[in-house]
Amino acid sequence: MKAWYRFSGFLLMIITCYTLPAQSRNILIVGDSLSASYNIPLEQGWVELLKQRVAEQATDFNVINASISGETTQNALLRLPDLLQRHAPEIVVIELGGNDGLRGFSLPSIKQNLSAMIQKAQAQGATVVLTGIHIPPNYGPAYTKVFYQAYLDLSKQYNTLFVPFILEGVGDNPELMQADGVHPKASAQPIVLDNMWPTIKTAIEQVKQNSALPADKKNAL
Repeated sequence: MKAWYRFSGFLLMIITCYTLPAQSRNILIVGDSLSASYNIPLEQGWVELLKQRVAEQATDFNVINASISGETTQNALLRLPDLLQRHAPEIVVIELGGNDGLRGFSLPSIKQNLSAMIQKAQAQGATVVLTGIHIPPNYGPAYTKVFYQAYLDLSKQYNTLFVPFILEGVGDNPELMQADGVHPKASAQPIVLDNMWPTIKTAIEQVKQNSALPADKKNAL
């Protein structure tokens, strides 16, 4: 009888192991209003659309949106340690700096904050996707060029994945932009997702490939 109970317990353990859902791997989006569905229904924002696409194509991944309208690199840097601890993301998407630029914050401080965020995420073992930010041309061609170059430099320095411009094909089309000329309409969100998706998909593939490697070769990609 005791042997039967032991066998039953062993059998139950095996069944439980095979029926419990696999733990989701997290993709953390840390952005500003461009990623926080500013002035449009939340479910129509590109991050919500990303959740749907990930559910269809990478079912073991979960998207967490930690974006806040008006967010600056400094505020996001202060929030990041808790976000990393709470969600243990394997991918961190950083879409920040636009508000810093519009408010005239110094470029060295913006770059320093982004650098610190990248380092913190990578120290946790996360793959980082950095999104390049273009500020409006009325700030002058010299400044807008050096501003964008900072993102290219950071991506190269820390070997991050890089999205050249989240609003490619959107920002220069008034029909797709809200009246403020800064934020895309709901109708533009699928285009924004298409701008972001190839790089996020690459990050997912890298994470999967990395997790399949022996322990001594992980993170070598």
